[in-house]
Amino acid sequence: MFMEFVSGGELFTHLREEGMFEAHKAAFYASHIVLVFEHLHSKNIIYRDLKPENVLIGTDGYLKLTDFGFAKQIENRTFTLCGTPEYLAPEILQNQGHGKPVDWWTLGVLIYEMIAGIDPFADDDPLLIYQNILKGELHFPKGFDNDAKSLVKHLLVNDLSKRYGNLKNGTFLLM
Repeated sequence: MFMEFVSGGELFTHLREEGMFEAHKAAFYASHIVLVFEHLHSKNIIYRDLKPENVLIGTDGYLKLTDFGFAKQIENRTFTLCGTPEYLAPEILQNQGHGKPVDWWTLGVLIYEMIAGIDPFADDDPLLIYQNILKGELHFPKGFDNDAKSLVKHLLVNDLSKRYGNLKNGTFLLM
């Protein structure tokens, strides 16, 4: 098996080296993820494992998604418990069945992590991470960009009918 060499390395490495990204840099990277999700979702594929370790940066600065081990083609919902604890959407934790909206949730977590330097539901204990996710309380550090804060709040919403990205035609909503 051969894979393309992506010399920029993982987004994870860059984020750990810099600590956090400026909002404009996070927006640039997030826009790439939006395009990937729109393409995958148009083919009824959900990714389900977005995290900095699975995002590579090319020499041109553009992102490439890797590790499609949890990706799945679905028509409506699936019930598989999979993903990274800090990035799991509430509907996965509640075993309600999940679909495309879980990818938009993970985007919200990633944007928060890129700007704050830590994920929004962080804890050393996975069970407490799950409780934090289910509570849905978001606390933003001082100086968190207001536009990014609004976007994250609309992505990390438990109500699927209000979660950005989860429109009837499957397109992403930007306000």
